[in-house]
Amino acid sequence: MLKPQVSRQPNSTGTHLLFQKPFIQGSRHASLFLTSASNFKIESKKHFRVSFKPTKIKAVASLTEESTAIKVKAVVTVKQTIGGLMTSVGIERGLDDIKDLLGKTLLLELVSAELDPRRLYLLAFGETELEKPTIPAFAHRIGGQVVEGDVRYEAEFDVPLNFGEIGAISVENEHHKEMFLQDIVLDGLPHGTVNITCGSWVHSKYDNDRKRIFFTNKSYLPSETPSGIRRLREEELVLLRGNGQGQRKTGDRIYEYDVYNDLGNPDKKPELARPVLGGKEHPYPRRCRTGRPRCETDPSSEKRVGAFYVPRDEAFSEMKQLTFSAKTVYSLFHALVPSIGNVIVDANVGFPYITAIDSLFSEGIEMPPLSKETVWKEVMPRLFKVIAGGADVLRFEIPKPMERDKFFWFKDEEFARQTLAGLNPYSIKLVKEWPLKSELDPEIYGPPESAITSELLEAEIGGITRVEKAIRERKLFILDYHDLLLPFVSKVRELEGTTLYGSRTLFFLTPEGTLRPLAIELTRPQMDGKPQWKQVFTPNYHSTGCWLWRLAKAHVLAHDSGFHQLVSHWLRTHCVTEPYIIATNRQLSVMHPIYRLLHPHFRYTMEINSLARESLINADGIIETSFSPGKYCMEICSAAYDKLWRFDREALPNDLISRGMAIEDLTAPHGLNLTIEDYPFANDGLYLWDAIEQWVSDYVNHYYPESGLVASDAELQAWWTEIRTVGHADKKDEPWWPELKTRHNLIEIITTVIWVASGHHAAVNFGQYPYAGYFPNRPTIARAKMPTEDPTDEEWKSFLEKPEAVLLATFPSKLQATRVMAVLNVLSNHSPDEEYIGEEIEQAWEDDPIIKAAFEKFSGRLKMLEGIIDERNANPKLLNRHGAGIVPYELLKPFSKPGVTGKGVPNSISI
Repeated sequence: MLKPQVSRQPNSTGTHLLFQKPFIQGSRHASLFLTSASNFKIESKKHFRVSFKPTKIKAVASLTEESTAIKVKAVVTVKQTIGGLMTSVGIERGLDDIKDLLGKTLLLELVSAELDPRRLYLLAFGETELEKPTIPAFAHRIGGQVVEGDVRYEAEFDVPLNFGEIGAISVENEHHKEMFLQDIVLDGLPHGTVNITCGSWVHSKYDNDRKRIFFTNKSYLPSETPSGIRRLREEELVLLRGNGQGQRKTGDRIYEYDVYNDLGNPDKKPELARPVLGGKEHPYPRRCRTGRPRCETDPSSEKRVGAFYVPRDEAFSEMKQLTFSAKTVYSLFHALVPSIGNVIVDANVGFPYITAIDSLFSEGIEMPPLSKETVWKEVMPRLFKVIAGGADVLRFEIPKPMERDKFFWFKDEEFARQTLAGLNPYSIKLVKEWPLKSELDPEIYGPPESAITSELLEAEIGGITRVEKAIRERKLFILDYHDLLLPFVSKVRELEGTTLYGSRTLFFLTPEGTLRPLAIELTRPQMDGKPQWKQVFTPNYHSTGCWLWRLAKAHVLAHDSGFHQLVSHWLRTHCVTEPYIIATNRQLSVMHPIYRLLHPHFRYTMEINSLARESLINADGIIETSFSPGKYCMEICSAAYDKLWRFDREALPNDLISRGMAIEDLTAPHGLNLTIEDYPFANDGLYLWDAIEQWVSDYVNHYYPESGLVASDAELQAWWTEIRTVGHADKKDEPWWPELKTRHNLIEIITTVIWVASGHHAAVNFGQYPYAGYFPNRPTIARAKMPTEDPTDEEWKSFLEKPEAVLLATFPSKLQATRVMAVLNVLSNHSPDEEYIGEEIEQAWEDDPIIKAAFEKFSGRLKMLEGIIDERNANPKLLNRHGAGIVPYELLKPFSKPGVTGKGVPNSISI
């Protein structure tokens, strides 16, 4: 049996106290006797306190020895908020001001990391709550000044020397409004300052009487958790998991899973119904559950009513809300985009000539009086210019590539270069088999053989080599959207104002290391009683062939734009990361070292995803109304997830190998030989990948000195299992999921997650306006079919007489282009409160000397990458990133400045 232990003071004398029997309230009728004995001492001028609750004992004989207590000061930093602490008005604000004056704003309670040794013997009687009593104190506001947007509160505690190490602190907000606690610093403890990073909203006790628990910055594996806070660690996770019932409301901190069943709005109009994404029919990652009621017309869909819930701590910070993202995006979607529609009344009208497109940058579009939407000019100054007379004009800034070379979009060499150093460097693949052949059912889609022949390619190559040899020497490459898009062609063609093909585009690697486009194949499946149609287009020096080639490029670029936005960007970064965030908060305690490693890379992602569901990827949203697949955009995204997405290939080296863009070579830099040596995305990305991997390795090896600790970490195993079987439930049985048994497994998994949220996302997001802001370079939609597909005599005659008009009719309409340009301008900018990878150290890492040193090494490597990228961009031998009119490749340059478009790798998926 465990015996009670009492902390003794040296050379103490006095009366002894013996606990002969425990005192238990209730039916046991035990009693507590205080008698003289030789085992317990009470010194003079010291106090003895017994505390209990009516139904269950909470503390027995907790000795608070005031003469041996130490003074500990807590300083709480509260972020000044616009919606909460500083601007609430009325009676509640008056009451809160009074509480500030009385020093009753925050009730803090110190929690010991140790169990109370004098209570252990109660285990024999079924008692389980053995923690030491907490030490409470109210915090009062320090002075009347706000320092850099922060308000500070101070509390003082009398902490007995035998209280042990501080493990956590509980906080009760006595105000009527929530507060954002930045951190708590405890000074005066024997072992030095204790930091507690909060970074969280604390609800008012009038809304929820549950106190918030914040643990110290010291990280613990589950098995190493100090006994005094083990119960709190487990209870906090249970709280965050929720019960899967009811509708979530603003302020909740609950993370649950659901399918994408809120993209459609069938109750508003039947044509706005959309299939549920997630499940056997349409596999998809899971999103955060909101619990909103179901639609009357379609019980499988969720009503799009009220706010799109995200857990409270996933919401934008006040800084981001006020100075950039939330306010900007809200104004963009709810004010500017509709107003553009009011100005451009005819949604189908196109541009009459190319120079009319250029006028968007020189003259702009005169907008109606802003009235209530004056915020436009405040949050989107890059878009709004005021001309003479005070009119408000939406005038776009000239994208960098166009600024350097007005005709960049027209050139085949730039078309090819951007597959390696442009907005979507994830699609180009090595041709490994010949001849090209579809894997789709020929009974449904027609003959599977490609119309691109060896003879055709060899004629284009000009006799330099034969196709078989080019494939053997790894010189033939492809953009292949044939099998992904072809099943949707007939459905998309039923929509007004758009068309679709399956496409293949082939490139040849020249001796100079650049790509040269050889051929484009466009395919329409057998449909409407017509046989399959396919045609190959090549660069041509005859006027008819030249214009057909330009039109074919426009179709391929629309395909690539859709794939980029739906797959490379949304699916492979935003969408697949949401289950990682949910699982991390549900299964990893904030004390877990892996939670602390991952958390900076998840900042704001769920809030951004909710905004996307609200206004970007929803039925009749920006994507559907401006991209070729129309209402089938998200179904194509689901098909790509089903056929193409694999977690193991989210790792950059594996992705490059799977596309044939690299081969493994352990003797080479980064362990790979690139198929195309001058592949800017891969060159810079591999350096960044290696830096992340080394940082993760140093971190993991510190907390897991033995691999066996990974397999025995219950929280970590539950986290990885939940990601695979719940967050990505539709792929839970795939054999390619990595195991999580060793440190190597863990390093590989964590590096992949961090890369996706940082480097991968930066590469496909921040170049959107530079490369797609001048939309002829990357049209998002092809509105007209090729002139050679079953043309009437009138259609063919019209093409021959005015081919430019056919190209303009194929491009997006004026309304589509302008809306997309406005959105891309906003999404490509860096926020003023952006946190860049390797730039700022987390307090928990700084508190550990070993982790601090590892982070400084990581940060140093990223600073070196800055210089390496500058050197590469200045190297005239690297033709894919240097040359006349070419914009330097800086999308993976680690650091940037607020408001800058293009370069910079933030920690997380952000706008």
